[in-house]
Amino acid sequence: MSDIWVGEKVRLRGVEVEDWEGFRELARHTVDMRNADVVEPPRSDEGFRAWTAERAGRAPGGAAFRLVVETLADRAFAGSVTVGDTDRRAGRFKVGIEITREQRGRGYAAEATELVLTYMFAEQRYNKCEVEIYAFNDASLALHRKLGFVEEGRLRQHEFFAGAYHDVVLLGITADEHWATHPRPSVR
Repeated sequence: MSDIWVGEKVRLRGVEVEDWEGFRELARHTVDMRNADVVEPPRSDEGFRAWTAERAGRAPGGAAFRLVVETLADRAFAGSVTVGDTDRRAGRFKVGIEITREQRGRGYAAEATELVLTYMFAEQRYNKCEVEIYAFNDASLALHRKLGFVEEGRLRQHEFFAGAYHDVVLLGITADEHWATHPRPSVR
């Protein structure tokens, strides 16, 4: 592996100003937004341009960051991956992934998540990644279990939206669990 940001199908890269249409597409579907977080009021194209431009101007890395998932085949915007809620003292962080509807089912989410885990464990010395997934989001639960995440608990009736309370499933993976199924990056 000569570039830890490149897999067999995708490349992770910084946000560019031109990515605003891709982020607009991610926010276009209410069901998708609810699966990932909360439904927000519609944003104007200018709002998406400004939001994306602000993120494109941020310094790389830090305690929280967002990267674009780009396909290797045609360099298309496929989604984004985020790192947040970092706790250096405890060695924990959280990750989130979103893939456009047109690009789903091709393994992009799995590969992008694996690339971020490798970076955070090998380069940033974190020990554990956590995710919080709504209990009804079967696709995301299956993805993370396939990647080796283990269910650690459930917050019952934890979030309210769409007229009802919903459970949140907590999953985690340690660096050792990740390295058990993935090669460590080479120094050469």
